[in-house]
Amino acid sequence: MTEATHKRQLVIIGGAEDKEGDCQILREFVRRAGGTKANIVIMTAATELPREVGENYIRVFERLGAENVRIIDTETREDATSSTALEAISKATGVFFTGGDQARITSILKDTQIDAAIHQRYAEGAVIAGTSAGAAVMPDKMIVEGDSQSTPRMEIVEMGPGLGFLPGIVIDQHFLQRGRLGRLITALIHEPAVLGFGIDENTAIAVTDDQIEIIGEGSVTIVDESESTYNNADQILRDEPLAICGAKLHILPHGYKFNLKTRQPILTNGVVASDVVNESVGVG
Repeated sequence: MTEATHKRQLVIIGGAEDKEGDCQILREFVRRAGGTKANIVIMTAATELPREVGENYIRVFERLGAENVRIIDTETREDATSSTALEAISKATGVFFTGGDQARITSILKDTQIDAAIHQRYAEGAVIAGTSAGAAVMPDKMIVEGDSQSTPRMEIVEMGPGLGFLPGIVIDQHFLQRGRLGRLITALIHEPAVLGFGIDENTAIAVTDDQIEIIGEGSVTIVDESESTYNNADQILRDEPLAICGAKLHILPHGYKFNLKTRQPILTNGVVASDVVNESVGVG
């Protein structure tokens, strides 16, 4: 099988996912990673409590039936050359990034041998997942930090390099719970990205090639500025409010889908949302 025929799959979680009950999101990750034959590595670079956090996920994944689960703890960039870790990643069918501080993930892992190995497994069909900070690092440019519940202003968001699994997109997590619409919009203005995904807690986007499916109890807020008609970013100082006109907003709960190429939501019956609009106004 050639690399081009492998599906590229991501499971990007807004944080605080269920680990005690049905575990709908983590269950879907295990299923996609091979079910009872899944070989999962847990990347704990984001957290200062790697053993405690990692063992919690081991219990969940083993309870869900994963055949082999192990922690890869990288506290320094030197750890990211570990031959033991690289061998484990080479066999992994699923790679899971825990929450914590996303800047720790990139400062320790980006452009290392482990980073290259994980990208190689992704190209070969392994499922890459992350929650909270582990979700933030999925694009090529990520939100390092930023003020929540703020009017969009250039000063409220700091951007930095992500791990590049989902280029051209910005991810924000804990979205509804922390009121982060303002900072997601600001992040889109900061970077040459046209789509922003704000993912609620215990909610995820499951990405297969160009299609996204929403999973979980909350919603995903999608900001599409590809056809926006105006913003004032080049006219204001950093602490002054942003204006943006003509951007689209989609709010999609569990079961809805979104096509990254067409930038169109897909309704639960498989109909593309734009087709419904066209029919309603009599466009053939």
